[in-house]
Amino acid sequence: MLNGKKYVESAKLIDKSKLYESVEAMELVCQTAKAKFDETVEAHIRLGVDSRHADQQVRGAIVLPHGTGKTVRTLVFARGDKAKAAEEAGADYVGAEEYVTKIQSENWFEFDVVIATPDMMGVIGRLGKVLGPKGLMPNPKAGTVTMDVAKAVTEAKAGKIEYRLDKTNIIHCPVGKASFGAEKLAENFNTLMSAIIKAKPASAKGQYIKSCVVASTMGPGVKVNAAKIN
Repeated sequence: MLNGKKYVESAKLIDKSKLYESVEAMELVCQTAKAKFDETVEAHIRLGVDSRHADQQVRGAIVLPHGTGKTVRTLVFARGDKAKAAEEAGADYVGAEEYVTKIQSENWFEFDVVIATPDMMGVIGRLGKVLGPKGLMPNPKAGTVTMDVAKAVTEAKAGKIEYRLDKTNIIHCPVGKASFGAEKLAENFNTLMSAIIKAKPASAKGQYIKSCVVASTMGPGVKVNAAKIN
């Protein structure tokens, strides 16, 4: 694959053999984010676990101290007082069966996070095949199946992100926008890494954090020294 001129220039700034401290890594990421839009900065963390085993799953959610820089649209499945609470907390869409029908018949996905009260999971169950692959299915571990829908909406809007292992044992997560600057990005990144380290399964053997790379949307990857994070 031929990389563009900007990418090639950016790649020259990075020592591929070096493991950078998080702030230094983010400084390089900000320097190499040269697109005309505000690039998202993502972390890619390879773990020494086997996602095929249920007892080695790594999944959770965390509110980043500086948010993600993204406007988060929330869809809440709730009724009665809980629906009212979700609306008051600023949820973008609140309802029940009508949204199941809308998603099924119109292929409607104008939302980023789905939150539900436990009693609504039977209603949403029919959406498992479409929401699951997109990572949108509400989940108690991520705090998106809850009676406190107002809190869930507030946290989602504040920059709560979900981290989960993919089939190749890697976690991919946004940690902010290039415009945040290195300090804020590093704080967000360190918060995410601390949560992942705390979520280490008891059955995981050997080295837990295998490698960690951060990069902007269009920029080259920068290796981070994960051993310095706890």
